Amino acid sequence: MMRISDTVKHLIIINVIMFVGTIFISNRAFYEWFAMHLPKNESFQPWQIFTHMFMHGGGDLQNLSITHLLFNMFGLWMFGTPVEQVLGAKRFIFIYISAGLGAVALQIGVNYFEFYNVLSLLESAGFDQNEIYETLKSGFNTYDKRWEATLSQDQLRDIVGNFNGIMVGASGCLMGIMAAFGMMNPNAELMLIFLPIPVKAKYFIPAVILIDLISGLSGQSIFGYGNIAHFAHVGGAITGAIIMWYWKKTQFNNNRWN
Repeated sequence: MMRISDTVKHLIIINVIMFVGTIFISNRAFYEWFAMHLPKNESFQPWQIFTHMFMHGGGDLQNLSITHLLFNMFGLWMFGTPVEQVLGAKRFIFIYISAGLGAVALQIGVNYFEFYNVLSLLESAGFDQNEIYETLKSGFNTYDKRWEATLSQDQLRDIVGNFNGIMVGASGCLMGIMAAFGMMNPNAELMLIFLPIPVKAKYFIPAVILIDLISGLSGQSIFGYGNIAHFAHVGGAITGAIIMWYWKKTQFNNNRWN
């Protein structure tokens, strides 16, 4: 078993503490305070840009799941420890947080695009913007039935879901760390738990990113799981890859890049 590195250990502890707080203090309040909301939503607060990276759950306020936390923390230990051992603590936490910021930037950008596209359709149909916002504040699955004459079911889902939806998890950070690992160890052999076939990191990790991209563009998760911020995964991976490319290109530390 690979010894866990210090920064990875501390990140896991913080994530677990936040998860325990979500359970025992107030599920709904924790999501309200710390999960990432669309900035147009009145529940949005600037600190959520950072705090959502340490929140986990099933994406459903009524059915909190530990699976999300376990998978992310396992991945953080498996990929984060060797990356931290090479980069050191400061550069590791820089790439970790940067990947999280890249993840939320891309996902929120996509959500904004979808939201405003549908909003413009409603406004073009004569609906008042203030009334639209007041209706959306009522929560999930609540909308003016008159909208159905203008919008498809997918568009109704986009405007209601993007306005009221929340984003949580360290997955974007983890994808950035995975991208860094793949660039540092391209020939390391990896495998999925349910598909125990070894694949080199230089093929495995780009394939995972491609799957997320396809799932995000299609709106359908290839593995059948819902409530996944696929573009956040892509944004985190791209951010991590860019940082590692820059560091290697400029030989940030000649003794660590051979």
